[in-house]
Amino acid sequence: MITLVDTTLRDGEQSPGVAFTIREKIEIASLLSSIGINEMEAGTPVIGGDEAQAVKEIIALGLPSRILTWNRVLERDIEASLNCGANALYISCPVSDIQIKKKLRKKREWVKERFSKLLPELKKEGLYVACGLEDASRADPSFVLEVSYLLEELGVDRVRICDTVGILTPFKTFELITSIRKNIKAPLEIHTHNDFGLATANALAGIKGGAVYASVTVNGIGERAGNASLEEVVMAIEKIEGVKTGINIRRLKELSLLVSRSSGKPIHPNKPIVGDLVFTHESGIHVDGVIKDPSNYEPFPPEDIGAKRRLIIGKHSKA
Repeated sequence: MITLVDTTLRDGEQSPGVAFTIREKIEIASLLSSIGINEMEAGTPVIGGDEAQAVKEIIALGLPSRILTWNRVLERDIEASLNCGANALYISCPVSDIQIKKKLRKKREWVKERFSKLLPELKKEGLYVACGLEDASRADPSFVLEVSYLLEELGVDRVRICDTVGILTPFKTFELITSIRKNIKAPLEIHTHNDFGLATANALAGIKGGAVYASVTVNGIGERAGNASLEEVVMAIEKIEGVKTGINIRRLKELSLLVSRSSGKPIHPNKPIVGDLVFTHESGIHVDGVIKDPSNYEPFPPEDIGAKRRLIIGKHSKA
């Protein structure tokens, strides 16, 4: 069973120009949970203000979904999360030399020391702890494995492998996850970014390689070019792989529109799955085929996701 971890309220909100209100965050979290998303990141409490308040209120809803907060490997981040009532935490730290040296101004040993200091204390308190290996796709594979080994020994609940700047291909993603999967027993999560337009494909490749968790965002919003799109990953798993995700796909369009309105980010007409043109036909050959049987030119019925089919007249309708 694949668990999709929605990070719209954290990584998605980090999309330039996006700032959800507390009410919008609660509305999005509630809809995500109601359609079957079992885990979601609610935000980064150490930011304080409305960010912390929104996390606190989402946790207080008592949704059936697991609510996680995002934290650096710093005590003050974790304290802020615990003050919001969090009992499930992501703790993230770079593992690539470029980020360890140029961003943190630290050495590899510091990364291991931080995880070793924090994880036992949190597990002793009975908290669910997932650890994110930021920029793992640009890291020395042997160090990624070394840190993964360490986290497993420390009792981590799962390890998130991050393609932070979106430089993986599906082939490399599969190889990376397969390699780690062969060496550690702790569950793996794949977290992909869309800088080269491969986030969804890489998420699927990670799942194929053995990841049992995959990070997604509604409409693929997120840093820079965004993240793996929830609706694309869900429908690829269900319609191409033939595997049920437990998600109510009939409400995907509703969810997409809600996040679009709240984020101020319009849905591109050609956006896979939820774009307005996905089930719009103009070419005469296509229109004729769709009238005879929609499956001629549609991979699945628009009703499956709460959308509608349109036939329009244009230049290409004569043929």
